[in-house]
Amino acid sequence: MRILLLNPNCSSQMTDGMLAAAKSLPISESIDIQPYTATEMAPASINDDDGIQSSTACVLYDLSVSTKGFLETFDAVLVACYSVHSLVPQLQKQYDLSVLGIFEASVLTALSITKESEQWGIVTTGHFWEQHLSDGVKAFLGQGSAEQNNRFAGVFSSGLTAGDFHTVSPEQVKEKLRDATLRLLKSGKVSCVVMGCGGMAGLEDIIRGAAEELNGPEAAKALYIIDGVQAGILQLHQIIQSKRAFV
Repeated sequence: MRILLLNPNCSSQMTDGMLAAAKSLPISESIDIQPYTATEMAPASINDDDGIQSSTACVLYDLSVSTKGFLETFDAVLVACYSVHSLVPQLQKQYDLSVLGIFEASVLTALSITKESEQWGIVTTGHFWEQHLSDGVKAFLGQGSAEQNNRFAGVFSSGLTAGDFHTVSPEQVKEKLRDATLRLLKSGKVSCVVMGCGGMAGLEDIIRGAAEELNGPEAAKALYIIDGVQAGILQLHQIIQSKRAFV
């Protein structure tokens, strides 16, 4: 089983962090996970819709020209940008393989591990993502924009960019991510926090520390913290197995 971990921005440092998170999963020993980083024509950090669209164009061009035939050697592709990324439907349309985004994978995972009486929510980077991801959750679940979702607590931004997680001081990252987490946890009966950025890989301790500060060690220990890349690998593993079983 071969899965391509596709980073649509040009940060190899971010790719390395996400690959380490993916390969830390127990099932990774039975999967060949290969990384792909977009060319330098793509943005270093995807922070808005312009970044989503330009990264899509760069990756599609590279896959159709410079690395033609490369994608066909894989069973699945994980688009590792935490957004409603246009690469997901574009690749699904153009290639005969399973394609999933880390955003969609995290939503499926959050719904599957939380109880109906509990809530889940997203901590992310800049303010743009609050509306983008909130709308994305409703669209993915087939809800109208005015419909209420009692299980989704919302999106809370830290004010950082994806690149900041690798460039600004650890103290600043901790402070801003802690603040976003506390606001999410105070918003309702939240039992699951989704890390809404591929660059957050490895920062689970900050989120759990904020939960312990607010609700104590037992509640913090029980909190689910979802890494989108890990969720994506697990979901694609299941999707590939299901396709083989039910065809």
